[in-house]
Order: sequence, then C-alpha cells, then structure tokens
Amino acid sequence: MTGPVMNTASLASVDWSTLPAPVDDGAAAHLPGLRLPEVALPATDGRVVDLSALRGLVVVYAYPKTGRPGEALPDGWDAIPGARGCTPQSCAFRDHFAELRGLGVDHLFGLSTQTTEWQAEMAARTHLPFAILSDAGLRLADALNLPRMSVAGETLLKRLTLICRDGVIEEAIYPIFPPDANAAEVVARLRARAG
Repeated sequence: MTGPVMNTASLASVDWSTLPAPVDDGAAAHLPGLRLPEVALPATDGRVVDLSALRGLVVVYAYPKTGRPGEALPDGWDAIPGARGCTPQSCAFRDHFAELRGLGVDHLFGLSTQTTEWQAEMAARTHLPFAILSDAGLRLADALNLPRMSVAGETLLKRLTLICRDGVIEEAIYPIFPPDANAAEVVARLRARAG
C-alpha cells in the first residue's frame, strides 16, 4: 500500500498545525565543536564536495526525503514527527539565499540520503540556487553520528541544520519545526552574531 499521491502544491503547501512536531531527543547535542570529516559527497551541480575542506561560513541543512509530484509518499509519512516538509524547507532556503549570502554565508547546501539523480529533479523543479549533497552511503552520517530514522526500509536523516566555519561545526539546530521557518531561523542567528 502506498501513501497519498502528491502534486506540486501539496509538496510545497503544508498545514503544520495538523502534523506532529519532533521533540529534542538529544541526538544532535554532540555536534557543536566537532571537526567535519573528510568525506567526498556528490552534488547536484556536478561537483564532489568535501565539507571539511571548505573555508568560510558553511550552512548545511539535512532533511529526510523529498517527494515528487505524482508519486506517493511512504505510508504514514505525515504521522512521523518531523518527516514532512522537505520541499518547503528547501524553498525557504532558496527564498533566503541572497540574504544568507549577505550575512556572510560562503556555501549553502541541502543534504539527504537520496541519490543525486533524485535530488537533481527537486533542485531543478524548485529552481534552487545552491547544490544538494547526497549521503546515500551514509558516510557523513556515520562519521558525525547524525540523527536518523528508518522509514519503509530506508535510512533517512532527521531534519537538522549545521552552521560551520572553516571545517568546524559551530551550531546544530535540532529539532526543526516547522521546516519552512528553518531558513529564517538561520538568518536570525547569523544576524544576532553580527549584532
């Protein structure tokens, strides 16, 4: 049995009041202060990115799984706290992209365990001005012990955002809800640092 079939509007428009919010289970508390591992990840723009080698301010938002218009989401997807909202989260980072750059963000990436091919469809459909990284082999997730969930036999990342500088994680925002407010929260945190 499959979940509801999504159209473009239903992927982007969500009534957050009808969905369960994730709770802070402490699964990201260990991340601030960690050095990013040397892991090469394929990106939707054709590059291979090693986050540990990037200089400057880097923001990486991790999400479980993006849907595609006309295809079903896993059964019970909306009942899983924090699962729904990957497309709205990505679109919010797209909409705040110029503002983030103006606040000194040198590199912005999305991250999931989906393949680059799957991610590229969403990136093109939503006109993202930044790349999405694939951790399909869970190499980064394992090295950092990132929080995850298992859904319909797939290992997916729980939603979190890392603010890093010169290869070191400075902040981990977790849990995130609603997802479409995540980019504005990153903007607010960076403004507070600058103030």
